[in-house]
Amino acid sequence: MEKTALILVDFEKEWIDKNSDYYIGNISKMLEKINKLIDFCRKKGYRIIFTTHIEKGSESEFAENSENIKIMDELHKQNTDILIKKNKISPFYMTNLEKELSGIKKIVICGILTNLCVRSLAQDAYDRDFDIIIIKDCCISFDKKTHEFTLKDLKSTRSEIEILNLKKFIKH
Repeated sequence: MEKTALILVDFEKEWIDKNSDYYIGNISKMLEKINKLIDFCRKKGYRIIFTTHIEKGSESEFAENSENIKIMDELHKQNTDILIKKNKISPFYMTNLEKELSGIKKIVICGILTNLCVRSLAQDAYDRDFDIIIIKDCCISFDKKTHEFTLKDLKSTRSEIEILNLKKFIKH
């Protein structure tokens, strides 16, 4: 059994709801890649962890108990996968993520938004001495420039973080 986990950050319906202020656009092609990533990691025996963001006190976006905080239906999520519910940007802050990563040495990250929750997870995991791989074509921000800058900045300040596209990761 590999000592690796795949962490899928905030793949919630809120992002694909055209009526939401947080609508990120049509990401169906990216979701196909993410399913390939999930299937690959599951076959390798990786621990699969999803995070969701819940905005405390919100009655609209990311509202607790709303349909939009559920994981996107298109994704290959299974009932045995771990779900971490968070109220802040970092998936480590006041959650049981650290406990769920017990025995794990390496984490593979994909998610929404590259410049917020993905970056925060990578930084916090780095500070906890995890080996980190970010799958860049399985992450997204509201614009390409922000996405690319965030990955470049993470790599330049933490050279140990690997940033790969899905094709290279699967051959890795």
